Amino acid sequence: MSEIDNNDKVLMTDISGEMRKSYLDYAMTVIVSRALPDVRDGLKPVHRRILYSASDLGLSPDKPHKKSARIVGDVLGKYHPHGDTAVYDAMVRLAQDFSMRYPLIDGHGNFGSVDGDGAAAMRYTEARMSKMAMELLKDFGKDTVDFRPNFDETLKEPVVLPSRFPNLLVNGSSGIAVGMASSIPPQNLGEVINGTIAYIDNPDIDIPGLMKYIKGPDFPTGSIIVGRENIKNAYMTGRGFVKVKSRVEIEEIKNNKSRIIVSEIPYQVNKARLIEKIAELVKDKRIEGISDLRDESDRKGMRIVVEIKRDYNPNVVLNNLYKHTQLQDNFSIIMIALVNNEPKVLNLKEMIHYYVLHQREIIVRRTQYDLNKAEARAHIVEGLRIAIDNIDEVIRIIRSSYDDAEMRLMERFNLSEIQARAIIDMRLRRLQGLESEKLDLEYEELIKMINKFKEILSNQFLVDQIIKDELKEIKNTYYDERRTEIIHDEGEINVEDLIEEENVAITLTNYGYIKRLPEDTYKAQKRGGKGITALTTREEDFVKDLFITSTHDYLMFLTNKGKVYRIKAYEVPEARRQAKGTAAINLINIDSDEKIRAIIPIRDFNNEEEYLILATKKGIIKKTKLSDFDTSRKSGLVAIKIAEDDELISVNRTDGTKDIFIVTKNGKGIKFSESDVRETGRNTMGVKAITKSEDDELVAMSILTKDDEDKLILTITENGYSKITLSKEYRCQNRGGRGMKAHTINEKTGNIAGSLIVNKDDDLMILSSSGSIIRMHSSNISRMGRDTQGVKAMRLNEGNKVVSIAKIIADEDEIQTEEEY
Repeated sequence: MSEIDNNDKVLMTDISGEMRKSYLDYAMTVIVSRALPDVRDGLKPVHRRILYSASDLGLSPDKPHKKSARIVGDVLGKYHPHGDTAVYDAMVRLAQDFSMRYPLIDGHGNFGSVDGDGAAAMRYTEARMSKMAMELLKDFGKDTVDFRPNFDETLKEPVVLPSRFPNLLVNGSSGIAVGMASSIPPQNLGEVINGTIAYIDNPDIDIPGLMKYIKGPDFPTGSIIVGRENIKNAYMTGRGFVKVKSRVEIEEIKNNKSRIIVSEIPYQVNKARLIEKIAELVKDKRIEGISDLRDESDRKGMRIVVEIKRDYNPNVVLNNLYKHTQLQDNFSIIMIALVNNEPKVLNLKEMIHYYVLHQREIIVRRTQYDLNKAEARAHIVEGLRIAIDNIDEVIRIIRSSYDDAEMRLMERFNLSEIQARAIIDMRLRRLQGLESEKLDLEYEELIKMINKFKEILSNQFLVDQIIKDELKEIKNTYYDERRTEIIHDEGEINVEDLIEEENVAITLTNYGYIKRLPEDTYKAQKRGGKGITALTTREEDFVKDLFITSTHDYLMFLTNKGKVYRIKAYEVPEARRQAKGTAAINLINIDSDEKIRAIIPIRDFNNEEEYLILATKKGIIKKTKLSDFDTSRKSGLVAIKIAEDDELISVNRTDGTKDIFIVTKNGKGIKFSESDVRETGRNTMGVKAITKSEDDELVAMSILTKDDEDKLILTITENGYSKITLSKEYRCQNRGGRGMKAHTINEKTGNIAGSLIVNKDDDLMILSSSGSIIRMHSSNISRMGRDTQGVKAMRLNEGNKVVSIAKIIADEDEIQTEEEY
């Protein structure tokens, strides 16, 4: 330590304690004097000073605009000793109709855009207060708020504004302080006023009760809030978020193409950056199906056009845009505001409570001011009435006096100093001309006003009534319709109750495109028909599965990796017969290299006696209780452990008492009892189903009822040769046996494509790799022995193959011949 003069004083202190104290002082200064709004008027100090300075300059809505630089300079010089950019940026935000639900500054010139363009320099723009701002300053001169010295103590500035409407809720606020941040969304003026009035009428109202009036945030940019529960949580706790998505429409255009039109985007989303992000995603091929992107916004409103390529589902593209861009965004809600200069997290009711307390104080102080003024005037009028009753003597006293007229009047008529001064200050001509009747009328009115003001001050009910009446007046003057729509999230309502239960056809392609169609889309045909087009696919894609189910059933998706996912059938988008459908990857959370091998419709998972039987290409089989799969986990469940060189090929439901029939690619078939397969948990591999040759593999697995020898087993080859064989031709073997010949395979027939159990009244749907489909009765397929090649069931063009077969219950009235079709 260096030497110091004896006159100097050295104070020894702990540096850590000093740093802590200094930083705390700094933090509190930022919190109170810069970053957080006051709960009473919803303004930060800079905003309050801007409005007060504009009022000081007389920039009311009926006056001409003045240069923004003039206002900023006035604020800097008198009240806000910080950077001019900070003040101007704050004023610009108050003028932006896409930032403020109800702008408080009426700007003239370039004040920025939703594209993120900055405002022009303050020397170019002009501004004045908006009509809404005048409501914040109303009754300002009636001692309604306290004042404090400005930074250099040469002037005084208001601590808070009267705020004749709940500005904190109506316009919201955002700010980052030290160790905390505030993010309060704007609300609709009419709703907030209705909620405030409801609170005044019933202070015990709860937040759900307030939400009957205040539905939720109402953003200046419109858009759509998804989910009411999140709003409720935020209003209840003061913290939360809401999911906001853009308002879009899908339009059909020529050449079977469509386009997505975006007319509103989430609050505080930069439109230009949003479009750039979409373009980047298309360029990087993270989103497919977009052929063109352009911004057609103009003075009439926003319009972003996203053109969709032919054969792409616009809903799928839109979902991807929601997922990867700010076309859908979360708005964080942190309702922190200053209460008695202390930051507090407030719920909806508390914010209204503190505003109402503020308004009660405003009304009381205003009424007291008016009372004092009325009493002062009544006191003077009393003196004038005495003077008019004694006008000649008053004039004589004034004329005959020099310096003591005031004192002589006070002594002669028992007047106060104020009354005597008022008489003397009046011109003699006016004193002579005063009419006694007018003074009497004025006095009577003053007495009525005084009594009214005293009654208000003594009765809080009247104070509250004044608040309500003035709020209603503001609502009637400035009310506008809600801009932000609020819709239920899917989890908040039982969507299934809104979906009609009906049978539908579900198709799945090799590349994982799925769609839903009405069951009666396809007409029955005779054996050998060419078929109709089931869907349009990519050149190398083909349909691999079709089944009939109810819209209310679960769909269990089982993949080649042995995982299982589930959704409801109505969640599969409905499409035209020729449409490609929706990529299943958009409906379930599967990996990019994961392929769907089977979809099993399930009504419920509660039956403990139901199982899933799973078979793999390498001949492994396992049995697991259906209830083990009852989960809605988005990431899916392990259904069967799969070896690296194996994959899942077939799944069936069973009750544990059936026989299992398996067919291989090379025409082998084996039937064995389900009891030979012991029950295991989900995360297991299973046991051997059949002993097969090295080049053979399983293609199908079916379930048979024990001792039912008249079941019909249909097999069909890749080249369309089909037959039906009685199940009694297959003797029951032990699991793991070599099996028996199920179909004669040769070059003409091709390998086995599929096999299933049918009844004589079943309708069949046969699908080819080109997407064609034939619907025919099982009775039109010949019955033959095991060791036969079958007959032609479907004529195929060169290169086309049968890939799938399914069955439905026939309706005899639907049957048409090939010629009729």
